[in-house]
Amino acid sequence: MNRNIVLLSPHFPPHYRRFWARIRQAGANALGIGDAPCESLPGELRAALTEYYRVDDMHDDDALIRACGYFTHRYGKIDRFDSLNEYWLGTEARIRDDFNIPGVRRAGIDVIRRKSKMKERFRQAGVRVARGRVARSLEEGRALAAETGYPLIAKPDIGVGALDTFRLDSAADLEAFFGNPPPVAYILEEFITGTIHSFDGLADAAGNPLFMTAHVFSQGIMETVNEERHIYYYSLREIPEELERIGRSCLAHFEVRERFFHMEFFRTAAGEYVALEVNMRPPGGYTTDMFNYTADIDIYRAWAELLVHGRADLDYERRYHCCYASRKQTARYAHAHQEVLSRFGHLILQVESVPGVFRSALGDIGYIFRAPDLAEVIEAVRFIHAPGGSG
Repeated sequence: MNRNIVLLSPHFPPHYRRFWARIRQAGANALGIGDAPCESLPGELRAALTEYYRVDDMHDDDALIRACGYFTHRYGKIDRFDSLNEYWLGTEARIRDDFNIPGVRRAGIDVIRRKSKMKERFRQAGVRVARGRVARSLEEGRALAAETGYPLIAKPDIGVGALDTFRLDSAADLEAFFGNPPPVAYILEEFITGTIHSFDGLADAAGNPLFMTAHVFSQGIMETVNEERHIYYYSLREIPEELERIGRSCLAHFEVRERFFHMEFFRTAAGEYVALEVNMRPPGGYTTDMFNYTADIDIYRAWAELLVHGRADLDYERRYHCCYASRKQTARYAHAHQEVLSRFGHLILQVESVPGVFRSALGDIGYIFRAPDLAEVIEAVRFIHAPGGSG
């Protein structure tokens, strides 16, 4: 009997169609629920879906329940319900509760959605965290600043990526922040100086990493978004021993099962890792494509096999450093696009025109390239980002 995998919002992000195609190929029914008209879906996505149910409003839980009821009547019990999208974590948990579907439920959602709860779990995993807490008033903000000093980072306790995240450099900044109180709970944290490293991959049903890798970022997404910067990040062929150790500890303490994971840490000048946050979803942008390029695998197939059959065989070796480097239309570059392709075309695997909603973080255009030698990767980054000219 076929397994039934319901996919919430399968049309967005557009490149997630690679996941859904593998679900069908693994032998399951890929059942989509979305607010886009069926005729507007790309042909590749329509071919990947067994059936698509359109709702008028993705935030209407009653409509989603009716859609799932329809699929249950037509195909039988729903085995999995997922979007792989952080925005829908709460919705997914509610539907799983209502239909008794395995996965993260409402009782466990806060620890992977609220940054204040993440801190508690990081501590349990033995990982240092930035000092900070939810602050609901100027007085509470001042009390934290008295402990940590400035700068402070202000970010929504429940938030997606670096949206609505700010750096407060002074008492005046803190007063201005609370002068127009945010409508949601905000957490204030001490500013940590360091390089962002991530521990990324896919956990199997027992919580072991079926695939794992690590990335180093040129700067945080907050700076990229708020300061209109371009960004680059690259994978490591060898995961630092301490990063892997704390990453595995976090997998166990966050009880990651049958899910992608993206964990961010600051690496300080002293070599210590300080936890930033966890995301129980694929890393942002086109990083899952980079998974494939770094080890010549198909992570989309592995994920689908895991969901459909409860297992996946993935023998891999990280043979390359794979890098994403963006450009922004607001910047001027020394080398035109064609020059980049001419100089580094032998390394480049994808060139992406980034959808509008992601451009603040991922740039207007993104180059994905790889090389066994990190020096080659950095040379390409410097060429792509060299300032000046009109390219």
